Amino acid sequence: MTDLIATATGAALVFAATNLDDVVVLTVLFVAARGTGRPRPGHIVAGQYLGIGALVAAAAVAAAGLLVVPDPWTGLLGLLPVALGVRALLARSDDDGPPVVVGGLLGVAGVTIANGADNIAVYVPVFRSLAPADALVWLVVFAALVGLWCAVAAGLGGHPAVVRWVGRVGHWLVPAVFIVIGALILVTSGVLARLGDALG
Repeated sequence: MTDLIATATGAALVFAATNLDDVVVLTVLFVAARGTGRPRPGHIVAGQYLGIGALVAAAAVAAAGLLVVPDPWTGLLGLLPVALGVRALLARSDDDGPPVVVGGLLGVAGVTIANGADNIAVYVPVFRSLAPADALVWLVVFAALVGLWCAVAAGLGGHPAVVRWVGRVGHWLVPAVFIVIGALILVTSGVLARLGDALG
């Protein structure tokens, strides 16, 4: 029983450390859903599960030695949230509420994958060291925490103070959040330095 608790705790800590920024993205999406109806709350939840599932699957395949993750080239996925944010910023009108940055399930999944591509570098060595039973515990913990993340973000996205605040500044804040997250992915992944070396 002690081993099970230790394994679950380790999984929870790794998930929280690598997905803390997802709460911000999810909250922004839930506020947008409340104001514009897009993306639908069900699409946000399903897209988050689909995105995290894809990241975990890629890490598991890489851990098994069947896939070589082209690190740091996965950092180029940071271009996706940057592009979504810039598009929403250019398309906005001053009388709008929060703009629609992501429109559906696949868009949410894409942003989740882009935002978590660097997580694979953390997950791969961990998954290599896990016994099958422990890996199952990790999957259950990850699935439960995706649900918790969505519940927390939905609660924040429905809080009157948050809704009012985003209603006032959402026309630039929502796209800015996506642009900043994309820029952070590009910078912290090391892909810009690699591109500089390749071009130089």
